[in-house]
Amino acid sequence: MTIEIAQNLLLLLVLTPFVGSLIAISLPSDRSSLAAWLSGSVAFLCLAITTSLYVFVIEGRVLRYDVAWIPQYGLNFTLRMDGFSWLFSALISAIALMVVVYARYYMSAEDPVPRFFSLFLAFMGAMLGLVLSGNLILLSIFWELTSIISFLLIGYWYHNANARDGARMALTVTGTGGLSLFVGLLLVGHVVGSYDLDVVLASGDTIRNHPLYLPILVLVLMGALTKSAQFPFHFWLPHAMAAPTPVSAFLHSATLVKAGVFLLTRFWPVMAGTDAWFWLVGLAGLSTLLLSAYFAIFQQDLKGLLAYSTISHLGLITVLLSLGSPLAAVAAIFHTMNHAIFKASLFMAAGIIDHETGTRDMRRLSGLFKYMPITATLAMVASASMAGVPLLNGFLSKEMFFAEAIETHRINLLDTLTPYVATLASLFAVTYSLRFIYAVFFGPKPHDLPSEPHEPPHWMIAPIGFLVLACLVIGIVPSLTIGPLLHTAVVSVLRDATPVYSLAVWHGWNLPFFMSLFALVAGILLYVVMRPYLATSVEGPPYFRRLQGQRIFERILVTLSWKWARMVEMKAGTRRLQPQMRLLVFAAIAAAATPLLWGRFQPADIVFRGIDPVFAILWLIGMACAIGAAYQAKFHRLAALVLLGGAGLVTCITFVWLSAPDLALTQLLVEIVTTVLILLGLRWLPKRFEKPDAEAMSIGVRIRRLRDLVIAVTAGVGLMLISYTVMTRPMPETISSYFLERAYSEGGGTNVVNVILVDFRGFDTFGEIAVLAIVALTVFSLLLRFRPAAESLERPEQQRVQNAFDARHPERESGESVAEYLHIPSVIMRWLFPVIGMFAAFLFFRGHDLPGGGFAAGIALSIAFILQYMSSGTRWVEERLRIHPLRWMSIGILVATATGLGSWIFGYPFLTTHSRYADLPLIGEIPLASAILFDLGVFSLVTGATVLILIALAHQSVRSPRAHMRSVRLSTKEKS
Repeated sequence: MTIEIAQNLLLLLVLTPFVGSLIAISLPSDRSSLAAWLSGSVAFLCLAITTSLYVFVIEGRVLRYDVAWIPQYGLNFTLRMDGFSWLFSALISAIALMVVVYARYYMSAEDPVPRFFSLFLAFMGAMLGLVLSGNLILLSIFWELTSIISFLLIGYWYHNANARDGARMALTVTGTGGLSLFVGLLLVGHVVGSYDLDVVLASGDTIRNHPLYLPILVLVLMGALTKSAQFPFHFWLPHAMAAPTPVSAFLHSATLVKAGVFLLTRFWPVMAGTDAWFWLVGLAGLSTLLLSAYFAIFQQDLKGLLAYSTISHLGLITVLLSLGSPLAAVAAIFHTMNHAIFKASLFMAAGIIDHETGTRDMRRLSGLFKYMPITATLAMVASASMAGVPLLNGFLSKEMFFAEAIETHRINLLDTLTPYVATLASLFAVTYSLRFIYAVFFGPKPHDLPSEPHEPPHWMIAPIGFLVLACLVIGIVPSLTIGPLLHTAVVSVLRDATPVYSLAVWHGWNLPFFMSLFALVAGILLYVVMRPYLATSVEGPPYFRRLQGQRIFERILVTLSWKWARMVEMKAGTRRLQPQMRLLVFAAIAAAATPLLWGRFQPADIVFRGIDPVFAILWLIGMACAIGAAYQAKFHRLAALVLLGGAGLVTCITFVWLSAPDLALTQLLVEIVTTVLILLGLRWLPKRFEKPDAEAMSIGVRIRRLRDLVIAVTAGVGLMLISYTVMTRPMPETISSYFLERAYSEGGGTNVVNVILVDFRGFDTFGEIAVLAIVALTVFSLLLRFRPAAESLERPEQQRVQNAFDARHPERESGESVAEYLHIPSVIMRWLFPVIGMFAAFLFFRGHDLPGGGFAAGIALSIAFILQYMSSGTRWVEERLRIHPLRWMSIGILVATATGLGSWIFGYPFLTTHSRYADLPLIGEIPLASAILFDLGVFSLVTGATVLILIALAHQSVRSPRAHMRSVRLSTKEKS
């Protein structure tokens, strides 16, 4: 295999799960077997790709795949595989494959299984992207993606309140840590001068000696410790156990919770070795290791016990990484692998027990060995590995942990306490592991179980058997099995600092062995003593039972999101639009005035060099319209809207006058659409009536209006002075000449404005259309819930008069006069539909060289739809014309994204365009540019977003007659 093929396989490894996720979500809800086969095939393919790439990462070599994004700022799509990321990729893919096989039999046919596997594959892709990221910003993106998808997986059973609460808690904690991590990575890039991971890993001394090292360390640790559920952020993980067991087996063994220790291990060469690292990481790790092991003993829920044991073992890895010793880092990497193996098997075993008995409460479970001997045997071996029993993989890494714990790394209290805490935590681990074995599989026959216990299907138990076999093989012959893989991972992390270490099963009668022996014996004795108490006790550890993380989290959340928010809203907020606008404009004035006054801004002298009288009259008309709109806005909305449209038309003419036809065209089309949509919306606002005989305004009202006038005049005059000063001073060197010179040669178009939008600044436009889609969906959701005021439900007066005329003439049907009144305009507007459609196509195809483009064409086409709704009504249009605005918007986003991604295929940065002339028969040479595809996405999204808002407004007229009839009936009942 060549290096080029290997690099492309690296991209395929990350993309395959996401493609599989899209396919799975499109499957019918009853095709659970097909979704399972699809997911298993994707996981197997990823495992095969990972295995094939091993030869490219041995002996410290690195495989990279680079696609330029914004190379000037070091922002590239970079995938990077070394031995350490290869190890995580293999763990993710292998355990994903086994969990998929397990989930095929675990998930109920009543659940939307394709949705589960779609989320599962998406999470798998996000984790692969995280561990293979070669750029800090890309790593942060995948990091947040894992938080979002894990939220959806934990809350998969959304009908369960515990699942919803656990998902929200996990997202809040890990999402907050992710934001901290993002800021920390930005600071790392600032200190190093690059976001490339290889450059960062080679800059350890630069980072450690920089004044920003401590803020960077705290921010990065916030991300890592929240993700790996380390103290004091450990409380979210037990509540995530409300997720389906396959989710727990995958997220809490090799993926989500391992992301934090992966990050700590990845940045160990550049951040470890300082006092701050030792104290911050060490305190968090030791606290988590001990407290979580103690809490695990007193859990009555099987998955709760496994959750706290997971937190404790992650604390063990964190402690090893805090020590700053290369041998400790080796032990941390080794235990990361071992824990993933035995913990995945234990979670799946707990899921089988729950699946076959109907409960996970250990107070109700006992004697299951007689009914489930295979499951019991496998679970006992995995539990023994978790406890650190010899000849199992957990024993080896625990011995290495003890060996490092007794070494002196720093002369302080924390280093002195480490071996004692390690021994006590290991003792607790033996106790809760033994409790898992004895309380569930031995003892008297179980009574009152929801289901009769029995062995699961063979393929459901096969993944556990494979993992338990791995525990045995690694524990007996580690050097021949896991040794080469561990060495590859260690060399990629430690490089020249790689120490000499041994994976021998027997190291003699040394202190670590006696520590293990003491922990085993004392742990067994502790369980014997506590067994009667644990068999009937309530859930939760003594002395800490009242200290519940969920309760603290909820109180903090309520304080921040409700009490403080309500207090700020009461002090500075209002539900009225006018005070909000007043605050907004005042803040804008203050923000603009502060730097101008600080810099002693001097406005230019106003010099009249001759004014075109026509242009002056035009602006006087525009000013009069604007002032009139403001004056009429309260009681005469229609007049205000007409005047506002007049001001908009003056703006359009001004653009034409100043030789900006593209802006004029866009402004005119937007003016038409917004005026009509606002006009449709005015129909449903509550009526306001001016009382001419009212008494004179009070002093308070006059002062308030004077204050608003002063603020408005200040904002307008200030903006005028700044604009005049900028336009009358000599122009500095700008980038306009760059665009003018390269618009045709590099963008393939003579319309510089459109070339800038779809080529030079295409990424900005991409973000803007995404925002437009979000705004359209938001407006649609708000209008969908909007219910007009009671006085707005009645039909307009003209319609009432016409309907009354129809009622007085029996030969006429109700609404016939309205139809006749609009018959000729409606026919004309229907005929205009193809005409405007052709006009939109004309604007679209000429946009790259002449005024037009996708945005203007989309607005133009939406005018055609608006005319149909206005002329024929909502029901008539939707019965004859199938409009799917969400599809238009989705296609627009997808086409725009595909255009950007297409440039990657040819090795260019995202949204790089290409233009050339094509020689067509009978037509000759015509210019073609790939930017037209991006413009097509803009056109589709703009059309869909505008029509979506139109439909939301139009459906108010469908609902209002029904609502009006209900209100009439209610008022009649009240009167009677």
